[in-house]
Amino acid sequence: MSETPPAQRRPAGELEASVLAALWSAEEPLSPAGVQSALGTPLARTTVTTILTRLHGKGAVSRSRAGRGYVYSPIHDSAGLTARRMRSELDKQDDRGTALARFVSQLTTEDERLLRSLLDEPDGAAPDGPPAAPLPGPGAAP
Repeated sequence: MSETPPAQRRPAGELEASVLAALWSAEEPLSPAGVQSALGTPLARTTVTTILTRLHGKGAVSRSRAGRGYVYSPIHDSAGLTARRMRSELDKQDDRGTALARFVSQLTTEDERLLRSLLDEPDGAAPDGPPAAPLPGPGAAP
């Protein structure tokens, strides 16, 4: 009997990242069918809907009623989403100091300089960018 090779699995988070990229590039909220079309891949609409529902559950996208279904919009841009994820991971730690120390110890020299300059800015503005959005304090809902 001949065996068919196992299907290649996508890396974890790849589909979510693709869906978010489609939403970020859209000029308006998208339905699952709109996301499916923007992706240009043969994903089933049910798969796209499942991914959007998971992203909504994680607080990465908002949704609003449109007819019998929903349309979706990203809540954060890419940098904002990364910051939210980093904060979420930090909030899971009992020893925040050790977690932060280990994070900082793994930064490149350039990233360390950038972090120092951000911490020195009174309004949290990046030296070449807009002010950073404030993050909720510990215990606040993300």
